[in-house]
Amino acid sequence: MKSEISHRIALLAAEMIGAVTLVGVLFVGGCASPLASKAFAAIKPAFDPVTFWSGHTTSWGVIENLDGAPTSIIATTTESSAEGENGLHMIQHVYHDGEDSVRDWHIRRLGHGQFEATANDVIGTARGTTSGRTLHWSWTLATKPGNPLFNVTMNQWMYLADNGTLLNRTIITKLGLRLAEISEQFVRAG
Repeated sequence: MKSEISHRIALLAAEMIGAVTLVGVLFVGGCASPLASKAFAAIKPAFDPVTFWSGHTTSWGVIENLDGAPTSIIATTTESSAEGENGLHMIQHVYHDGEDSVRDWHIRRLGHGQFEATANDVIGTARGTTSGRTLHWSWTLATKPGNPLFNVTMNQWMYLADNGTLLNRTIITKLGLRLAEISEQFVRAG
C-alpha cells in the first residue's frame, strides 16, 4: 500500500514537473521576438522580385486552417515581361478549388530594397521590402471584387533558398484576426 502511494506521488510529481516545463517553454517561446528582416541583410545572393519573376515560374502549396491542418491546395503559373528598367508585368494564373483566376501584376523596383505592386484584384498598392534573401510585403486582396466585406490582408514572407527556389509563407487576416495561412514554393522554369 505504501509503495502504491509512493508510486502515485512520484507520478503526480512527474506530471507537475512536465506541466511546469511545458508552461515555461510556451512562455519563453511566446515571448520570443521574431527575427527582424535586417537579420537577413548579409545573406547573399540578394532577392530581387523583378529578377526572380522575369520569365516563367510555377508554384505549389497548401492553405492551412488555424490548427495548421491543410484544407486545400493552391498552385500558380506566371509569365512575365519587363516594364521599363525597373518594372515587371506578370500574368499569374491561380488554381484553387478547381477554379482558375488571373491576377495581372505590375511590380516596380523603387530602390533601396523597396518594391510596390498593383494588380486587378489588389486594393490599393502592395508594398514590400527586401533584405538579403527575403521579401516581406503586405497587400489587400479583394476576394469578391466590388464587395469590401470580403477583402482580406495578405502578409507575405518570401525566402530565396540556396537552390534558387522561393519559399512563401502567407498569413491571411481580416480585421486583424488570422483566418488561414499558405505555405508555398515557387520555382523558376527553364
